Amino acid sequence: MRIIVAPDSYKGSVSALGVAQAMERGILKIHPDADVLKMPIADGGEGTVEALVAATGGELRHQDVADPLGRRIRAHWGILGDGRTAVIEMASASGLPLLASAERDPLRATTYGTGELLRAALDAGLRKIIIGIGGSATNDGGAGMARALGVRFIDAAGKELPDGGSALARLAAVDLSGIDPRLGESDILVACDVDNPLCGPRGASAVFGPQKGATPALVAELDAALWHFATIAQAATGRTVAETAGAGAAGGMGAGLLLFTPAKLRPGVEIVLDAVRFGETVKGADFVITGEGRTDFQTAFGKAPVGVAKAAKLHRVPVFCLSGSLGEGADETLAQGIDAVMSICDRPMALDECMARGEELIEAATTRLCRILRAARR
Repeated sequence: MRIIVAPDSYKGSVSALGVAQAMERGILKIHPDADVLKMPIADGGEGTVEALVAATGGELRHQDVADPLGRRIRAHWGILGDGRTAVIEMASASGLPLLASAERDPLRATTYGTGELLRAALDAGLRKIIIGIGGSATNDGGAGMARALGVRFIDAAGKELPDGGSALARLAAVDLSGIDPRLGESDILVACDVDNPLCGPRGASAVFGPQKGATPALVAELDAALWHFATIAQAATGRTVAETAGAGAAGGMGAGLLLFTPAKLRPGVEIVLDAVRFGETVKGADFVITGEGRTDFQTAFGKAPVGVAKAAKLHRVPVFCLSGSLGEGADETLAQGIDAVMSICDRPMALDECMARGEELIEAATTRLCRILRAARR
């Protein structure tokens, strides 16, 4: 029997690799001779690097970078098993979990550290780069990232702007003369799981700003600053990106990458599945088990479990989803290729308990699922 486990992380509880390992233990209790292939996945947010490095037999690396408030931290990035492709996740350098709740400040938060990770990949001689842009603490349109790569943002007095989304309102000119020339030699794929434009009611500031600490008044200020930024940057680069789907992802990081690098935006789970060659591996499997921390109506719009299911269904392989919790609209995933979706919780319990016992509950739920499937086969 050949079984593939391809879960996303249960954010705040268990990494994607940890979930895959717990699922494997649960399977082997019922099918001790099964060939279990662990393929932890992600959709561009936290865990993307670990998932891709683990699935391809790659290498994890570390780099000192600036966190969202400019403090030096140790972030990670990876090289895939092919030895030619770098993988970076914005969450590692510029992510919201790096800040305490009281520290969240989209007016000042910067993507500079993510630019430092990109520079580290270039310094390592890598010219194919995958960057996941989920889970950011920033709203600076990727300006900090671009500054780390040699772009200068100048105000009317000829001085460089400080970090953060608020300062973009004072932008007078963009100087591209010092931009890293190695970017022009690079192939950059951006793992992006939203289609928001840069500005407006569905833009970066309005949709994602509040979770980063923006009040309604600050949302309006940041939105205006991003629009001004896009206008000035368009004049410098010749690129119009404000209305592009995904430009508003990660506080406008999608727009920044499109403006200042040769980036292409794609759904994150598609990039990850291609990188680990999931479509080739799933052929002939008996079934696939996927999962995530919470399954609800959002999952049906292309999050990791649905991406797995669609790829598996091309080869008529059944897919089962084990989730930390089920929310409104979870059953909508059944029309997207998932054959059954269920919670790992075996009784009513508080969220804190469920998260603390994540691996134990995942393992037990996988065992229950395999017991049911074994009975059905008989």
